[in-house]
Amino acid sequence: MGRKEAKSGGLTRRGFLKHSAAVASATISLPVIIPRSAFGAAAPSNRIAVGFIGVGRMGQSDLREVLGFETVQVTAVCDVDAKRAKDARQIVETRYAGQTRDGTYKGCEIYKDFRDLIAREDIDVVMICTPDHWHALPAIAAVRAGKDIFVQKPLTLTIEQGRVLSDTVRRYSRVLQVGSQQRSDSQFRFACELVRNGRIGKLHTVKVGLPPDTPTTTQPTMPVPDGLDYDMWLGPAPWAAYTEKRVHPQQNYDRPGWLCISDYGSGMITGWGSHHLDIAQWAMGTEYTGPVEIEGQAEYFTQGLWDVHGVFRIEYTYANGVKLICADDKTYKLGVLFEGSDGWVFVTRGQIDTNPKSLLNTTINPNEIQLYRSNNHKANFFDCVKYRAETIAPVEIAHRSCTICLLGEIAMRLRRKLRWDPHAERFVNDSVANCMLARSMRSPWHL
Repeated sequence: MGRKEAKSGGLTRRGFLKHSAAVASATISLPVIIPRSAFGAAAPSNRIAVGFIGVGRMGQSDLREVLGFETVQVTAVCDVDAKRAKDARQIVETRYAGQTRDGTYKGCEIYKDFRDLIAREDIDVVMICTPDHWHALPAIAAVRAGKDIFVQKPLTLTIEQGRVLSDTVRRYSRVLQVGSQQRSDSQFRFACELVRNGRIGKLHTVKVGLPPDTPTTTQPTMPVPDGLDYDMWLGPAPWAAYTEKRVHPQQNYDRPGWLCISDYGSGMITGWGSHHLDIAQWAMGTEYTGPVEIEGQAEYFTQGLWDVHGVFRIEYTYANGVKLICADDKTYKLGVLFEGSDGWVFVTRGQIDTNPKSLLNTTINPNEIQLYRSNNHKANFFDCVKYRAETIAPVEIAHRSCTICLLGEIAMRLRRKLRWDPHAERFVNDSVANCMLARSMRSPWHL
């Protein structure tokens, strides 16, 4: 990047790559890697040591939640925005100071480059709460360095990145949880169990409603604010002039602008689709596969800073004939509706409904399909880190759910029916569509 390699603890970034390979080799040779937390209770030296990469809007929310776990110790935070990093450290040190006799605590380091945080041998877990275009590279680097990972949804920016990350997690025997927290909600689990156990008869159609994005105006070029490493924020994405709405959340707007810019994400098809399409896959029992045909259409913003989809409709067809239709919430209510030959189930956050109503009082018997039970998403993750178990939202399932979203995005862009081979993870006889499974990265970044 035209700069001298920075050192962290005597380790250069070039050395970091060698260090990561050595750790990975050691990880492969051992049957089980147990974090320090497995050998003791809540003493700081025996807790799971956690480093946060990305401490903006979602990152600080996750940070505050994680600080509530007595078996966890947050030891480092990383952000390209110096103010956010300082604010996050203050949150950590204020929380831990309240647990000391003298009311003071200093023990949370700040980093601007995620590689410096990952290079620390004393960190067990890395939490990744960055924009979507910065999910894959830190996660892959952390896995290769022997860390376990919690990454916010969607898992990755592209289908290619998801496949590489899933294969890497498997190769290095790491634990990964994606932030699909609806899997840890009893209503969503119960809805999926009703469908999986045939309570609505033969499933034939699934309808998913998602919120659309709305356009914005053209934004002026602005000077990069002090304390923001904007080049690092862009990272593997194409270079673009700085403007505030590209990077930071806006007043009266509940999400940052990058969510609506295709260089960094795909809009609500991944923003909310990663949640509801994941639940659809769970109920359908298609968590390790996908559709065989996809057809989509959408309105795309052609003026202003935002360029993702607005109102849209996507139809997926599975090998067993089930149709999964996903559209904006002007067409379908926000949530997931499962329609079968004998009734239906609708579920969304805070609500479940059925027809017939008697299904709400159904008991899933011990000899029926009972899905993985988690009542707290992050507690499930930390338990799995401790006991080396698979999480409720593991990497391969997360990859497949993210793939459904991205297949829809590709179909909307191309506006024609596509055939998909879920085993090969390639489009059938369609070189143009297959080129959209990956994206080039700005130098020096690469998978």
